[in-house]
This record gives sequence, structure tokens and C-alpha cells, in this order.
Amino acid sequence: MVLAQQTDYVDFTFCKAFVKFDTVEKSVSGIVRHKFVMLKDVDSVFVDAQKMDITNPVELLDFENSETYKIAYRNDGSKIWLKYGFKAGKQYEVIINYKVIPGKALYFVGWDNEAPNQIWTQGQGKYTSNWLPSFDDMNEKVAFSLTIRFNNEYEVISNGKKVFETETVDGKADHVFMMEKPMSSYLVALAIGKYDKQVETSASGIPLEMYYYPEDSLKVEPTYRYTKQMFDFLEQEIGVPYPWQNYKQVPVHDFLYAGMENTSLTIFSDAFVTDSIGFNDKNYVNVNAHELAHQWFGDMVTETSGTHHWLQEGFATYYALLAERAVFGDKYYYWRLYEYAQELLDQDNRGAGTALLNPKSSSVTFYKKGAWLLHMLREKIGDFAFRQAVRNYLIAHQFQNVSSEDFIREVKNVSDVEVDGFFEKWLESPVFPYNEVMASLEQSKFIQEYLMADCEANNAKCDYYLEAPLSDQAKSKIISQVPERITSDVFMDGLKVRQAIAKHVSKIPDSLKTQYESLLKDDSYVTIEAALYNLWSNFPNDRIRYLDKTKGIIGFQDRNVRLLWLVLALSTPDYEQNNKQAYFDELIGYTAPDYGFEVRMGAFSYLQALNLFPEAALANLVNATNHYNWQFRSFARDLVGALSNDERYADILEKLKNS
Repeated sequence: MVLAQQTDYVDFTFCKAFVKFDTVEKSVSGIVRHKFVMLKDVDSVFVDAQKMDITNPVELLDFENSETYKIAYRNDGSKIWLKYGFKAGKQYEVIINYKVIPGKALYFVGWDNEAPNQIWTQGQGKYTSNWLPSFDDMNEKVAFSLTIRFNNEYEVISNGKKVFETETVDGKADHVFMMEKPMSSYLVALAIGKYDKQVETSASGIPLEMYYYPEDSLKVEPTYRYTKQMFDFLEQEIGVPYPWQNYKQVPVHDFLYAGMENTSLTIFSDAFVTDSIGFNDKNYVNVNAHELAHQWFGDMVTETSGTHHWLQEGFATYYALLAERAVFGDKYYYWRLYEYAQELLDQDNRGAGTALLNPKSSSVTFYKKGAWLLHMLREKIGDFAFRQAVRNYLIAHQFQNVSSEDFIREVKNVSDVEVDGFFEKWLESPVFPYNEVMASLEQSKFIQEYLMADCEANNAKCDYYLEAPLSDQAKSKIISQVPERITSDVFMDGLKVRQAIAKHVSKIPDSLKTQYESLLKDDSYVTIEAALYNLWSNFPNDRIRYLDKTKGIIGFQDRNVRLLWLVLALSTPDYEQNNKQAYFDELIGYTAPDYGFEVRMGAFSYLQALNLFPEAALANLVNATNHYNWQFRSFARDLVGALSNDERYADILEKLKNS
């Protein structure tokens, strides 16, 4: 008899693991104890384990007779097969000692350079078995207890509640974390680094732990702004209590994505750590809300397969928007929905539209089409029925795996509105119903105004639009369409409108020079960066003055303003000749692994624009071609390919690659 999957004949229920790390060898070693109950008689079960060495005999505890046996096993490089006469209804525990140098999913960062010394994980669906013998099948949900041994000078963070910590004789501490409820293995996580933390408590009593680098103490408030407010809102809006013991958030260096919703522990990119000025343009609020919503949608109820991935990403995107609506208001909510609709329309126009039930759909489909489905469903069946359906769906399937039919069933149970055709259209068709969603959006007067204000339409009243008290979005659109027609009065508008001027008015008339220079003082690093470049380009005689005004501004975590400033300073012949080499060395220094990959990409791009690549920067570029972050790795390889065609660099690059 061939069984479809292992969960048909065995139920793994609890994992107790001990792990420790070698930061020189970049290895993980430990002991895992997996408890399981047999559902059928079989002669073998497996635990997923990628390229692991088994360092001691595998042992099996038979609870019926309290005996422990050394058992036969087979390690095929991806699974550890346990050979034994397992009997239905009996409970067992397997004990596995292992060691591994993970190929993915667990990363040692900074131990070879000046970047922050960290260890962190990114399971992403099924990769935890690269560092912990566990289960790639997300339908196998297990309660985890993780003991992590590490240098006691570092903060150690993992899923669940820290129930115990003790120092060992060698200056290391054992940190014991316990999860009370089961979860899929890909959500097991840890982060180790030099952190401080700030703790708040939700209205329902849940501890909210917000970690930060000690040097970023002044950035804690803007980075984590609205966290408690959004947490309290989501508990009330969803109608189901937060399902875990606490909620922790920790930024890490060179993370692979914006954030990851590990159970009770969101790990996110430290590129989102910001000050109050940076908050105005690039903040953590949306990622914060999205990963928090996943604690219900994805962590508590988990898809059975990729076919139903929208149940995680669509719900998290929609509820993040609701949380942001509670913070920023209705206009923000409808504007983001409008932006999502334009992305989905563009995807369709490119012939790339996909169905929500297609497991190979794009992120735009899963996230944004999924969110639009929920917005439209709520309009169709009403607030009360929608909330009741979501609440029933979560309660009925808590700590289990779900399919789209499970949610549809709950919708039908609470509403008399016919929804079969609705779900067929939204889930199965690759076409985004753009006209329908625009009809929904146009119920908002804010969206009506935005669509009406259009200088490219027939009989457009551009001069009126530029002077009228329109929304920031509408006024910014007009500026992008007719940048040559703006007047000094437009500079009196808000931050986002002034930002649109900096981005779109690249040819600055003398009559607007004074007003344009005021943009350098705005609380927006996007505005400052664009305005600095445009002023420097338009008014050569004032370049030194502009450089002096912006000399100390760094910008976002990617140092956007500072990198531009360095390039402009180097390109201004009569500016600080004695410091030219120091500025060039600083620019080269930003290509080193000590800095985040966003900083490095910016520095590499500017060196390419300057057409100057010293060997130190080339060495850092070749180093980057093997970076674990795929975006950065791809960027570096493309740039190496381009520079290899330049005879000045070809031989140096070849030598570096060979070494």
C-alpha cells in the first residue's frame, strides 16, 4: 500500500532540541528529540535533514515499555530514515545527534568582517531542515522547545517564551525557549546578536518585545512607531486573541527579504531601522503590520500547499492595510488599494496575470489580488458577516492546516449572499477584474478627485489643479505631468508635494531657485537627495554652497544622501582638494562587507558612474558574487560581467576570481 505522505501514518507532536554554534567553522551541532504517535503500522518513518552528519547512534524511546534502543537508520542526504517495527497507537521518541554546515536557512553574519556579529534564520517554507532535523511538510505541526547555547555577551532570541537561562563554566549561556502550541517547522527561528530591547504590553496583556542595536536607541520610537496600536487593533478587528505567548521583533543585517513572520518572532531587515526624518519616506509600519497579521494567518492557520498561498499572503496584506487605515486614515487605505490595482492591471497588460489558486503565481497576485478579494468580499456580504466568517474560520482551524474551501465554507455558513460565482472569478481566473475594483474605489471622494485631476485629459484645467487645494497624491500627479508649469505657490504645499517637485522638476528656472533651495531643509531624505543633485546640476556656481549645506546628512540606512554627496564632492573640481582622497576612500569603503548590501550596491553603482574602480572595490565586488542574498549576488555578477569587457579591469577581475 502506497501512502500519499508521511502525515497519513505518523503524527509528530513535540520537538525538544539543543543547538550550539561554531562561528569559525560556521557549523551547527546539537541533539533533537522528536516525539511521535503512530497512526498505522509501518517499518520506517523519516525526519528531514539536509546534508547532516549523524554524530552518535540514533536512539528510540518506546514509551510503552520505557525502553531506549539503538535503531538502524539511513541518512540519504535529505532525510534520516528510522528503521523499526512501529505499531499503530504507540508513542515513541527518536533521539538524533547531528552536525551540519548549513547551505541555507541559517546565516553567520559579520564573524569575518566588521559587520554586526549575528546568527539568524530564514526558513522560507521548507528550509529549516538545513540546520535542524525537522519537517519540510508544513502540514506536520509540532510544538517546539529550543535550547540555544551561546556566548553570554550576546542576546539570544527564539520562538515562544524564554523559560530558563543558565550560565555555563565556559562563559556561555543556555537559553531555553518553549512553545505551547504546535507550528510548522519553517517557522522555527532564532536570532543572536548585540541587542537591547524595549518592552510594551498589549491591551490584552501580551508582552511586545522590540529589539534594537544599542547604537540605535534614538531610532527605536520611529522604527517601531504604532506597534502597540496596531497589535491592539488587529486583536479587536480579527476577533480572535493573539495565539502565542509573546511577540518579538528583531532587525538583522543583510536579511533576504523585508521581514519574516516566524511564530512569535518576526525577523526583519535592519534597512527599516529609521530616524524621524526617514520615517516620512521609508518606514517599517507596513512590514510590521503584515508580519503581525501573519501570526494568525499563516502561523496559527497554515496553508496545506502553495495552491492556497493567498490564505496567508492575501490575508496578511489585507489586515495590514486595515491596521494602517486605523493609524493613517481612509485616504491612505484607498490610495494603497488603488496602487495595488494599478500593479495588477500592469501585470495583466504584460500577459503575466495569474490565478490565485495557481501555486506558481507571482507575489503581486498572492499578496495584492488576495487583499483585493477580501476587500470586495467584505463589500459583498457586509461587515458583520465578513468578520464572523473570518473568526469562525480561525477558531475552527486553529493550529491546523487549511485550504481555500475551508474559508469559503465559513463564508457560506454566515451569509445568504450567493458567493460561488464570486470565488470562481477571483480564485480561478487569471484576469484581474479591474473595472469592478475601480467602481468600488470610486466610492471614495478622495479617489474621485485623484482621477479627475489629470493634465493629460481633454479640456484639462492644469493651472487650476496646480493652485487648488487637492490631495497630495493628486497634486503630485499634476506636477509629474507638467513640471515646467509649477509656480512658487506650489512650494507652499505639504511634504509629499514638495517631494514631487524635487523628483520631477529637474530643470530649475532662475525664478524658482530660492524656493527650490528650501527643499534641502525638508524632513525627507528622498527630497534632499533629489534636490541636491538637481541644484548641483543646474547652478554650477553654487555647488560649493550646496555641498556645504548637506555635508553632514547621511540619509536612510542605505546612506543615499551621503553616497550622492561623496560623488558630487569628488566631481566638483574646486571643492576641498585636500580631502578628495579621503572622500574617495570613504566611497570605496562602502563597498566592503562591513556594510549592508543596499549601501554596497549604491557605492558600486556610483563607482561605475564615475568610471573608476580601484582594485580594493573590485575585490569587494568579486566577494559579493557569492553573497547569500540573491538580489545582491545577481547585481554583483551582472556588474562583474559588464566590467570584464573593460580592458582596464578584465585582467584584475580574472585574477581576483581565480584567487
